[in-house]
Amino acid sequence: SAYDDRDGKIWYDGEMVDWRAAKVHLLTHALHYGSSVFEGVRMYGGNIFKLREHSERLINSAQIMGFKIPYSVEQIDQACLDACAANNITDGYLRPIAWRGSEMMGVAAQKNTIHMAVAAWEWPSYFSPEARAKGISLKTSSWRRPPPNTAPVHAKAAGLYMIATLSKHDAEAAGYTDSLMLDWRGQVCEATGANIFLEMGDGKL
Repeated sequence: SAYDDRDGKIWYDGEMVDWRAAKVHLLTHALHYGSSVFEGVRMYGGNIFKLREHSERLINSAQIMGFKIPYSVEQIDQACLDACAANNITDGYLRPIAWRGSEMMGVAAQKNTIHMAVAAWEWPSYFSPEARAKGISLKTSSWRRPPPNTAPVHAKAAGLYMIATLSKHDAEAAGYTDSLMLDWRGQVCEATGANIFLEMGDGKL
């Protein structure tokens, strides 16, 4: 079903709200200017993988983007645990996200409220079992990951995923599973929504 039309609960600004009621206004700064940061977190067998590291990175991403999340790392950890419990998730995916609100509509947004939410749902592997068994085919993207002096590349910011979407669509249209993203130097960086690990010959990743 569509992601806005599901049963369940979402942790939203410190409260657990009905899934369908977790909305933002049309004139939310993050929608127009990409001022949001997020995490993609997995829960396996009731345990959230590297929860503390993800929560810390979310806070750090917001700092890079020039805003402060009004929750501590411990509170974000607990919000993730609560969202999983509220939706009876033991194997699934979490999406913590923080964004600038709607008080100011313009490039400058110093007075905007900072919001945060955590959604959790059952979501299988990023790639289908068939694709993983067969092997992932990658098409090298024509888009490059930007140099660190042209964008906040160390933040997990929503705006940085524009070229990932373009690259993924292009790869799928050409019959590939995903796109290989290179950095600005032409070196291997990542796929559009997955990391790349290399075995360097001695059995180490």
